[in-house]
Amino acid sequence: MRRNAAVALAVFLTAVIVSWGIGGCGSSGIPEEDRSELILATTTSVLDSGLLDELVARFEERYPYRVKAIAVGSGAALLMARQGEADVTITHEPKAEKEFMDAGYGESRREVMYNDFIIVGPAADPAGIKGTQDAVEAFERISSSQAPFVSRGDASGTNAMELSVWERAGIQPSGEWYSESGQGMGYTLRIAEETGAYTLTDRATFIVLDEALDLEVMVEGDEGL
Repeated sequence: MRRNAAVALAVFLTAVIVSWGIGGCGSSGIPEEDRSELILATTTSVLDSGLLDELVARFEERYPYRVKAIAVGSGAALLMARQGEADVTITHEPKAEKEFMDAGYGESRREVMYNDFIIVGPAADPAGIKGTQDAVEAFERISSSQAPFVSRGDASGTNAMELSVWERAGIQPSGEWYSESGQGMGYTLRIAEETGAYTLTDRATFIVLDEALDLEVMVEGDEGL
């Protein structure tokens, strides 16, 4: 299983890297019955951004695999791989990825793209955070004003980043103003809009959903994000 996963991983990442530098390729002409299934555990952010469909299509044109993509949080994706339930993962939680590799669960880890995080919220900006480039300061203002905040609360890379900001601020968020969706990024953004709350999101998902959301970028540019 681990040997097969290593081969699949190398092939998939090659396709990801190549996809950035060239246009679409012609069909490989590989019969469907000759394809092997490759299980990809990826983050909801990659799915919500619209990028996943493009990468999978280009990959399947080149290689004899049928990709079965399962979108979950980074923590859940890495757990699936640990349990032998996924051949490849695309995650964005570097600390957990390195722990995964150090424990001997993976054969190869490569950085193939990047995303950054931003804090978004209602135009009214009840905590007065718009324009600051310091996420810790923004979280301190949200906490002190008890302005509504929605966390993903799903052990995803985004959730891990959010919790790290609260930790740096020395705050244990709790109370009626702080809630958890337990869902992916797209769903969490919609809850934030409906409740007039702030949330931490990856930029790619927000760009895709921006026109459908009544939320504004409040904090961006913090190197810690």
